[in-house]
Amino acid sequence: MLAQWPMIALLAGFALAAAIIFFSGLRLTILTDRLADRTGFGEAITGGVLLGAATSISGTMVSITAALDGHASLAFSNSIGGIAVQTAFLAIADVTYRKANLEHAAAELANIFQALVLIGLLALPLSAMVLPEVTVFAVHPVSFLIPLVYAGSLVASRIVRETPMWHPVSTNETRDDVPEEESDAARKQLTLRLFAMFLVFMAIMGCAGWAIAKIAAEMTIRFDLSASLVGALMTAVTTSLPELVTTLAAVRRGALQLAVGGIIGGNTFDTLFLTAADVSYRDGSLYHAVGMADYFWVVVSILMTVILMAGLLMRERKGPIGIGLESTLLLMIYAGAVVLQVIVLNG
Repeated sequence: MLAQWPMIALLAGFALAAAIIFFSGLRLTILTDRLADRTGFGEAITGGVLLGAATSISGTMVSITAALDGHASLAFSNSIGGIAVQTAFLAIADVTYRKANLEHAAAELANIFQALVLIGLLALPLSAMVLPEVTVFAVHPVSFLIPLVYAGSLVASRIVRETPMWHPVSTNETRDDVPEEESDAARKQLTLRLFAMFLVFMAIMGCAGWAIAKIAAEMTIRFDLSASLVGALMTAVTTSLPELVTTLAAVRRGALQLAVGGIIGGNTFDTLFLTAADVSYRDGSLYHAVGMADYFWVVVSILMTVILMAGLLMRERKGPIGIGLESTLLLMIYAGAVVLQVIVLNG
């Protein structure tokens, strides 16, 4: 059906789906912050799990839909490309937070631990690439391992938060995770209702993600574009808009741990796209059906995560240009990777 759509209709449909994802993500930030206070899990864990999963739902649908349609490169690069751009979004949030370096003010051990887990999860598709193309029901064994590691990290993150073995030094710029006071009207709103609203917005974003996958696949074929290029720089950026919106909104609300945790948690959740895509891809191992242009973004994402984790540990108060040095490096690395992808890797 999309093959008969004129170009203007394809672009309009893509823009509409992107707008739906954008505004739904804004609403999800408010709901997640309130749920963090109601459940007592804290901003870092709630941001990493609830907000990370919710804002990633559209990207999940893109990878699954692309894999089902046989577009392995689009499915893979959408997942990994999203991790890179979302990490760059955290640097943009640092630019908007003028009191101090965001990674300094949002000191939280759970976020550092999740960044470490993310590096390990990103190493798994690299290991699949160098291992033989062995599959179980057309699914590579690494795809079974990724969700197990992810689930274990959630349990470990809760332990790290509840019984930490060390604490970050508190400074005048450190913003502690303190539950907000709610009005009587807000208090009457049941937590169950908040979760219901949360799920509704997730469903809306999932539908928008499905539409983006279909339109992106059609544009790839129609204009003979590289699937890796479209996945890493088009669908990944578009479906990552909720992370940008929610991060900036969280910083504005003073929920700094939620902002950082939402990005790192979303990135960790995005590795599950690979499992979902590999299961959906019926022509063998997804990891052996993609090329070096796709794995390029795995290396970029690992490098950016290492720099982010270093920033969370060193906690520089102010960088040379008003933002953290790690934020400057993140923006430079991502911009350089985009240039390499467009000019070098895709000719």
